[in-house]
This record gives sequence, C-alpha cells and structure tokens, in this order.
Amino acid sequence: MMDFGKLSDISGVDFTLPADNPLTEKTLSVKDDDIPLKIYVGLPLWADKSWKGKLYPQSAEDKKFLYHYSRQFNSIELNQSLYRMPDVPTFNKWKADCPEGFKFFPKFHQSISHERKLIGAEVQTAEFCNAVFSLGDKLGRAFLQMSETYQPNQFKNLEKYLQSLSPLLPVSVELRNEKWFEPGIWQDTCAMLQSLGIGTVISDVAGRRDVLHMTLTTNHLLLRFTGNDLHPTDYTRADEWCLRIIDWIKKGLKNIYLFIHCHDNTFAPELALYWIKKLNESGGLRIQEPTLSPQVVQGSLF
Repeated sequence: MMDFGKLSDISGVDFTLPADNPLTEKTLSVKDDDIPLKIYVGLPLWADKSWKGKLYPQSAEDKKFLYHYSRQFNSIELNQSLYRMPDVPTFNKWKADCPEGFKFFPKFHQSISHERKLIGAEVQTAEFCNAVFSLGDKLGRAFLQMSETYQPNQFKNLEKYLQSLSPLLPVSVELRNEKWFEPGIWQDTCAMLQSLGIGTVISDVAGRRDVLHMTLTTNHLLLRFTGNDLHPTDYTRADEWCLRIIDWIKKGLKNIYLFIHCHDNTFAPELALYWIKKLNESGGLRIQEPTLSPQVVQGSLF
C-alpha cells in the first residue's frame, strides 16, 4: 500500500506536469554520447500473492516470487531495506535469484533517515553500506527517503551526511516536507546536491503536487509514480510523462529509473505494462515488456 499523498477524491486534482526546472535543462546539456541509454522499470515489491496467475505462475511458491519477478522486470524499489536493516547473506541470496542485468534500488534504513535524522548514524550507515556494496553489479542506486517532518532547518546536517558517504555509492534523495520546495530553499538544496553528485527523486502522487519538482541534479531520473488503481487519469498522466521523458532523452538524459506504484498494488503490473508499451511506442525504445496472464474469474465457465 502507498499512502503518501493519497486522496479519497481526485476529481479536483490538476495532474498536468509542471514545466522543467531550469536546472534540469542545464544538467542534461552536459552530453556524453559515449554513455549508453539505460532504462529500468520496476515495482515497489515482489511479494504480492495477488499476482499469482497474472505476473507469476499460479503454482509459484512464495519463496520463488523474486525469481519470477526478476524475469518480468529489470529492477525493484527495495522498500524492505527501509524497515529491516539489510545484511550480506540476504542480499547474496536475492542476487542468486535474479538474472544478469537486474538492479536493486535499496532505501536507507529508517534508523538512519527517520530515527536519527542523519545525526550520529555512523554505525548504522556503515552497516547499511556494507550490505549494499555486496550487491555488486546488481546495485542500482541507494535512495535516501526523508520523512515529512524533516525540514530545511536541517540543511547543514543533510549536506554533512551526504558529504560523509562514499563517492562510490550512487545516491538519490527524496525530500517530503513542503518547506523544501519554497523557491530559494529548493534552489540552494539542488545546488548542494549537484555539487556532491547526488540525484533527486521525483514523486508524482495525487495529493502532493509540490514533490513533482521536475528537477534533475544529475543525469539520472528516479521517478516514483503513484497511480490511482487504474483510474483513467493514470493513463493520461503516463502519456504526458512518456512525452516528457522522450524529450529529456533527446536533450541528453541517459539513466532512467521508473517505479510504478498503486495505492492497491494489485494493479501495479498492469500500469507498469502500460508505461513500458507507451515508452517503447513513443521513443522507439526496446524495454522488455512483462507478460501478464489473463486471470480466471472464479465461478465463470466462459
């Protein structure tokens, strides 16, 4: 379930994508034609029993869900690491279940981001990073998701913490408190992130249009898109996003990481498939499309 920014009534929401932050075009203008375009699309979990018979074989065992998931999608937003500190044996087991080219995008553990608010978290950070680095070539980016109570008066602590991280760890930051997005504060924050080579996370969710900041501080788009359980606007929003992404690719975007949520993630595979088809059609891309099996309605003969 995805409750951040959830609204019971979305009829009054303006889902139009905002214009790009000027920093985005400046970031994308630094082109390197030798770097290949990389696109990863995934969901926020793999352990959803409702996907049996649709995304997974009907006979799939729970312990094989990741195996089947990683044959359908090439990445995962790893929420487990937010709630449970990751460890090397678990990551080794998960890596073994996944094919070459699959990427994990682990969230920093909540003891670092939410409990200690990045202060005095050296031990926890070392433990987290040790596990994350064990992913090897299956590590996508780590992302630091701060709580809605984390405000810009902590700017210096945020900067100090990010400076303390290994330059070998690819990181994107998600800020949620509305005060971060006030023009002057956001400009200063993005300048700091860019100077450290830290990416942003863009979220598109009905109830918090301010987090749809359209700002790239690195050549990485990490987008968390939350649909409203296959409401018609999910598709029109995806259409508009795909056009924007294709435009960014033409301007120089090289790294695209899309994570498709629904408030009821039963519907997330269908929405992700729509996104992938639309990107492939709009941009002449070749993203692998998941195969979804039609589900049998209980009690129906036809």
